[in-house]
Amino acid sequence: MKNYLNNLFDPVKVVTGFDELPFWSAPFGLKLLDAVEYKPNITALDIGFGAGFPLTELAMRLGNNSIVYGIDPWKEVVERAKVKIGCYGISNITIIEGVAESIPLADHSVDLITSNNGINNVGDIDKVLSECARILKPGGQFLQTMNLEQSMFEFYGQMEYVLKEMDLHKEIEQMYEHIAHKRPSIEKIKSLLQKHGFIIKGLEYDQFNYRFTDGTAMLNHYFIRLAFMDSWKALLPVDKADEIFNQIEQGLNEYARKYGGLTLSIPFALINATL
Repeated sequence: MKNYLNNLFDPVKVVTGFDELPFWSAPFGLKLLDAVEYKPNITALDIGFGAGFPLTELAMRLGNNSIVYGIDPWKEVVERAKVKIGCYGISNITIIEGVAESIPLADHSVDLITSNNGINNVGDIDKVLSECARILKPGGQFLQTMNLEQSMFEFYGQMEYVLKEMDLHKEIEQMYEHIAHKRPSIEKIKSLLQKHGFIIKGLEYDQFNYRFTDGTAMLNHYFIRLAFMDSWKALLPVDKADEIFNQIEQGLNEYARKYGGLTLSIPFALINATL
């Protein structure tokens, strides 16, 4: 009997892996998955797979004759991904708990590299792209999604306004340095790719929106607190953080009342490259 006719899922276990991915990852990942050149019997690597997306989806779409590696340094999400892999019965994934600056794979051993908004968040992008060039086969495919420096300009504009009103000009500079570090420009990424021998075949731009009732709802959203809040707080004087965020929240709420809600714009790009 074919394996897919034997759906003996444990209903308790499968629910633990049923939340496929956070909303944040989905728009980037759907764009990335559509751009994959699906071929049989290939070796792939997903960089920064988080809790398992698009790693698990990529592995299932490629099929069991392909080998898919996933690398991520965050122990807790690695364990979560392993649970999902077990729940879904995926047999062609190998997990690597580690950093992409040092990928334990042989030279020219990979046909496909994907990274869903991951490479732009590593410690050393130049080193990671050097490693990608080392392990990718000539003619192999490299796909990277990344959100752009204009992301959440509605929030950062309000933060800048509050900081300016409080004469915190150094903090404004730090805010822009933070944006440049976390969301490097497309031109910088293209330059680094070309430095390491990549040929850019395609560049697509897209955007999705995070919409909220108001600033209070946005600032209390779990993913905003998980992924952004600590880095925002780190930009501010400790003794003024509460006051600053109180004013930011009030300003966003006033905006929401005036315009019927708060929208955070998330522009992003997909880079399709080869060697």
